[in-house]
Amino acid sequence: MGELHIIDHPLVQHKISLLRDKNTGTKEFRELVSEIAMFICYEATRDLPLKEVEIETPISIAKTKVISGKKLAFVPILRAGLGMIEGVTSLVPAAKIGHIGIFRDPSTSDAIQYYSKMPEDIEEREVIIVDPMLATGKSASAAISEIKKLGVKSIKFMCIIASPEGVNAVKTAHPDVDIYTGVVDEGLNEDKYIIPGVGDAGDRIFGTK
Repeated sequence: MGELHIIDHPLVQHKISLLRDKNTGTKEFRELVSEIAMFICYEATRDLPLKEVEIETPISIAKTKVISGKKLAFVPILRAGLGMIEGVTSLVPAAKIGHIGIFRDPSTSDAIQYYSKMPEDIEEREVIIVDPMLATGKSASAAISEIKKLGVKSIKFMCIIASPEGVNAVKTAHPDVDIYTGVVDEGLNEDKYIIPGVGDAGDRIFGTK
């Protein structure tokens, strides 16, 4: 069964506070999203398997460990998820990147998929789907369903801020998927924005509002 992991590290909590501030500008907001994504990714990859190897140091032979077997792919949900990619790939530069485009129908709040492009060997990889906000959970659930259709067996979902409604929706639709987040907020308002949240993460990342 999938679990909810709240990353309560002081640096994550501090940076989320700066992210919330309505006076935080586009440049700083974008940098904060990337930095927080890197910290959360550190925890989301904690269970990667290791194998022992021998390395020749300038002094002698060292028995040490490297990541074994697991190949990663990150899949941002367009467009806001793109803001997290620099941070996560700074930790795992060899990871491949897929893209999935989903928008929320303004009248029904349903998730509508309009784009999907994945690495050819996606089914062989552990996939971490990234999106700064987990609001209704519909986009996240739709993205997970799309990745599962491609034969992926190991999927995690990573966000910065989640709502209880979003967490429950993903856990109901995909009880096998772990969720990693920096914080779970109070809930959603009538427009389906997270309270207190950060506003529209995509607009704030790209300076479009």
